[in-house]
Amino acid sequence: MFLLVGEFTGLYSLITDPSMEGSIFYWVGEQFHHHAWNGLRFWDLVQPFFMFLVGVSLPFAINKRSTESETGISSHIIKRSVILLLLGWGLYCIGPGRITFNFQNVLAQIAFTYLIAYLIMDRSLIFQIVFSIGLLGITELLYRLFPVEGFNQAFVAAHNFGEWIEYLIDGETPGGHWVSINALPTAAHTIWGVLVGKLLMSGKPFRDILKQLVIAGILLVLVGYLMDPVTPIIKRIATSSFVIVSGGWSILLMALSYWVIDIKKKDRIVFLFGVVSMNSLFIYVFAHLGGCEFIEKILHPFTYLLFDWGGLSAPIITSVLVWFMMWYLCYWMYKKRLFIKI
Repeated sequence: MFLLVGEFTGLYSLITDPSMEGSIFYWVGEQFHHHAWNGLRFWDLVQPFFMFLVGVSLPFAINKRSTESETGISSHIIKRSVILLLLGWGLYCIGPGRITFNFQNVLAQIAFTYLIAYLIMDRSLIFQIVFSIGLLGITELLYRLFPVEGFNQAFVAAHNFGEWIEYLIDGETPGGHWVSINALPTAAHTIWGVLVGKLLMSGKPFRDILKQLVIAGILLVLVGYLMDPVTPIIKRIATSSFVIVSGGWSILLMALSYWVIDIKKKDRIVFLFGVVSMNSLFIYVFAHLGGCEFIEKILHPFTYLLFDWGGLSAPIITSVLVWFMMWYLCYWMYKKRLFIKI
């Protein structure tokens, strides 16, 4: 979420300005933009990791409500899913200025994947793994075999099954080639997160947990990359190879976090991100509603007066300061114990 706020400040676009080409900043900036189609960049892993973490947190959240009835917990889960879905749809309506019912938004996708993961979380490990693989298989078959005239080229932009679904919803193919059916295969990320959350709560020795995380992560990353020649790694339509490789990287990042925080006890170094995570829903919605632009308008006269040396110096410094102010807003809320939850 901290990195997503950085996107809303416009910083990543500034450092990939053509004038920056050839510099290390330009290469770094490219990693903070989605790959155009077949390939993988760092930015393509942010949403999968976020959805994975939703799954990781689910067993912990259910455990805290252990004194409640199963009906009460289920009602809370359904209510949360509905609110997330409405928030996701609401944010989509801002751009086009009309009602849309797409699932590309991370909140709308989580509303679906969160509910699916909860409904099967008490089933066996094997069942959940097979179920998640089944979701990937169904999606793969739909892209490869579903007969749709003009949209029957499985992994070709603007000619695939996912974009046909968008055409049915909106009467046009989507800009950027993002598709709503992504919510189906990416449910695997949240399901795998639940399995990792259960592992973290298992009481097993730290080293055993870390070993299992590393092995699972490496295995998924290797399988995902090996699939690429047959099923290309495409984030925009969440191909099975993309879900698998990004799921692997998510587990490896969790393993790194687990090693740093739980084993090495270096939890202070993550405080910078922790205050944002405490109000992740608020800061995401606030940024979507123009929070960064509002702060930028306040800072703009001062930063351009002090730092307008030509080139991109003033815009970049302004964006960094906006980013800091968004973080400080979360820090202020953290100090005041103000947490927006659903």
